[in-house]
Amino acid sequence: MNLLEADLSTLRLVPLKEGYIPAILDIEQVVNGAPWSYKSFTNELDHDHGIFKVAILDAIVVGYAALWLLVDEAHITTVAIAPDYQRRGIGRLLTIEILNEARDRGMLSATLEVRAGNEAAISLYENLGFKNVAVRKGYYPDNREDAVVMWLYDLDSWSDK
Repeated sequence: MNLLEADLSTLRLVPLKEGYIPAILDIEQVVNGAPWSYKSFTNELDHDHGIFKVAILDAIVVGYAALWLLVDEAHITTVAIAPDYQRRGIGRLLTIEILNEARDRGMLSATLEVRAGNEAAISLYENLGFKNVAVRKGYYPDNREDAVVMWLYDLDSWSDK
């Protein structure tokens, strides 16, 4: 059985713990052209206005997602999945998890920036109800790629169905 066929029944979405950070950094170095530092992740451990979830499959960290709560908006700061586990729905599950928690904590909308060339991520967010509302030219420091700014309005009545 290959990884794409592996059973996701053991997938758990759990809060960030310091012990997960080394595995997260391994993923970050591979999937992010402008990777976060160790300190950036440790800052999330005690972030009073943040939500950070880690996806664990068969005791392996396979992805993570985070957002910050800003007044009544949820700003998604990162969603990343290890390459061997991409396109299996884990990113969708993580995004739904953090959006539901943000909604439960009173957030009314959600926003994010995504690389303009990341068609899979843009499609995921559109399928969850996000709208493409703007472009930030040269946003990403590693290659000056544009960012697509997306918003999910009415998070208080949103459903992932």
